[in-house]
Amino acid sequence: MEVFIHGVVLAFGLILPLGVQNVFIFNQGAVHKKFIRAFPAIITASVCDTLLILLAVAGVSIIILSFSWLRTFLFLVGFLFLVYMGWLMWRDASEVSLNEVSNSFTAKRQVLFAASVSLLNPHAILDTIGVIGTSSLIYTGHDKLMFTAACILISWLWFFSIAFAGKKIGQIDQGGKLLKRMNRFSALIIWIMAVYLGIQLI
Repeated sequence: MEVFIHGVVLAFGLILPLGVQNVFIFNQGAVHKKFIRAFPAIITASVCDTLLILLAVAGVSIIILSFSWLRTFLFLVGFLFLVYMGWLMWRDASEVSLNEVSNSFTAKRQVLFAASVSLLNPHAILDTIGVIGTSSLIYTGHDKLMFTAACILISWLWFFSIAFAGKKIGQIDQGGKLLKRMNRFSALIIWIMAVYLGIQLI
């Protein structure tokens, strides 16, 4: 039980801070009139996190963190992607109606964006692989399995929860004004993170 609780606490600590991934999933819950239409983004983000957690526990962290050029490459790709995604979020905030905002996030686009913010976000990769991977080294056998399961469970529950919270906000904001402001706020957060990555590259 202590091993499972350790995994739960650690996963919450990594996933709770306001990041690009959380902002995007919350936004998808808010902009779609039916909660099920946000499932492509929720499930994609959850699957990507599951993959990163499994890679971390498998020991990939040692390989990733040992190559400085690979870290630099991840930061460069992340910077370019975040700038682009921020622009798309800002542009969507300028749409005239809530329906137009909702229609802009097709299932295919949700999957693409969710996978991108999960796998092209250097901090998400380094945090998951570095922190979870390193922490898992103290466990073996059944304990490692329990630790891994706890981290994955929290990831799935969290993404469904924040999307549901976004859905409730979207129901309150029938006119779409709050959602447009949220999109612009999301864009600003994404650009701030892009600037942070850019500074690290320099």
